[in-house]
Amino acid sequence: MKIHTAFTIAGSDSSGGAGIQADIKTMTVHGVYAMSAITALTAQNTTGVNDVMEVSEAFLKQQLESVLTDIRPDAVKTGMIPSAGLIRVIGETLRKYQITNLVVDPVMVATSGSKLIQEEAIETMKTELLPLATLITPNIPEAEVLSGHKIQTKEDMETAAEQMARQFGCSVLLKGGHCLEDANDLLVSGGTKKWFYGQRIDNPNTHGTGCTLSSAIASNLAKGYPLEESVRRAKCYLSGALAAMLDLGRGSGPLHHAYAIDPACLDTAGHDTL
Repeated sequence: MKIHTAFTIAGSDSSGGAGIQADIKTMTVHGVYAMSAITALTAQNTTGVNDVMEVSEAFLKQQLESVLTDIRPDAVKTGMIPSAGLIRVIGETLRKYQITNLVVDPVMVATSGSKLIQEEAIETMKTELLPLATLITPNIPEAEVLSGHKIQTKEDMETAAEQMARQFGCSVLLKGGHCLEDANDLLVSGGTKKWFYGQRIDNPNTHGTGCTLSSAIASNLAKGYPLEESVRRAKCYLSGALAAMLDLGRGSGPLHHAYAIDPACLDTAGHDTL
């Protein structure tokens, strides 16, 4: 049996709502075989990040090499990469193996507001990782850092996204979820602009939305869908995971990643019937 494969390179979230855990859940629900390399361990929950422990550059390289020399991924996504040294290791290794379908989620701050990347790492990301990407998926605060533009309007989003696409030589999905009035995202790819209009879902539990969206896009790319269709399908999945209204924890809780799993696989008592 053959199955499409995807590789996530990101931090671990001990509460399971974001990072590696969200990525693996998302990829699995999409029918893709998920592999992972962990950049950092975090002690966190829905209220915030309490501690971060980076892996060494040597150990991250071993993880990457172990996967890439054995099971070549159909798509790769990156998430939290806290330091410049780790970013360089990832960039060098992905270039070595000529990875395609790379989705970079330039994670800088957690939903709770906790900072997840060192300042000097941002410049390294711009030079070592973003130029390798098929797609980058910044939210508005991240796009302001990467583009140097203040973003307050739809026109500002277009200006910033086009500037990033030119600067980094990749497609850009600028997420509008930080705008209070809507949840519209802008895709700039190959010199064209495409708006994805969404209805804001009244759910305060948004922990891991960025990780989930980028993983869903990578999953669809791994299955061979074109970029625009991959984004459309990923946004549909994210909307469903939010609309399921899972409510866990005392802070901004996680999404219901498994909402799309066929309930016929489980009986009414929740026991496996296979």
